[in-house]
Amino acid sequence: MQNKLRIIGGQWCSRNITFTDAPGLRPTPGRVRETLFNWLQYDILGRTCLDLYAGSGALGFEAASRGAKSVVQVESNPQVCQALKQNVVALSAHQVKIVQMDAQRFLAGDTEAFDVVFIDPPFAKNMAVETCQLLEEKPWLNPRAKIYVETERTLKLEGLPENWQQLKHKTAGEVAYHLFERTR
Repeated sequence: MQNKLRIIGGQWCSRNITFTDAPGLRPTPGRVRETLFNWLQYDILGRTCLDLYAGSGALGFEAASRGAKSVVQVESNPQVCQALKQNVVALSAHQVKIVQMDAQRFLAGDTEAFDVVFIDPPFAKNMAVETCQLLEEKPWLNPRAKIYVETERTLKLEGLPENWQQLKHKTAGEVAYHLFERTR
């Protein structure tokens, strides 16, 4: 089944992206995306972004629409990756690269430093904190990088890197979302 999601701002404002039903895939709600990109309004243009657990691609395509220089979307599900690739073609989103791979395996590979990272893993798998720690084990983050983490509301983010400062935090329904900045 194909589902649709509207891009909120930027050059593709009001354009739809499509995504496939898949276990654990839940697109970031529109009001959460709007809040997030209001938080990041001065941190996207010309920046490099990494969208781990890309799913629908909503966060990565929104960043690209708002002027990100490049976006790498990492997703392990082959059908979901196919939908992401179709959206790249439909939008002529040449700055978006799709990588079909498990996020942890991707982070164990060759590094490239990013300015903004989106982390929105499947709920109830306790992958958020581990993913955050992996970002600091290798040079994945530029100085002052912004890191967005979306989790189930009940998950406690304990054990995050000590050099991350929480800038913003909100909840919406069963979702908790946080914006961090790497301080060193």
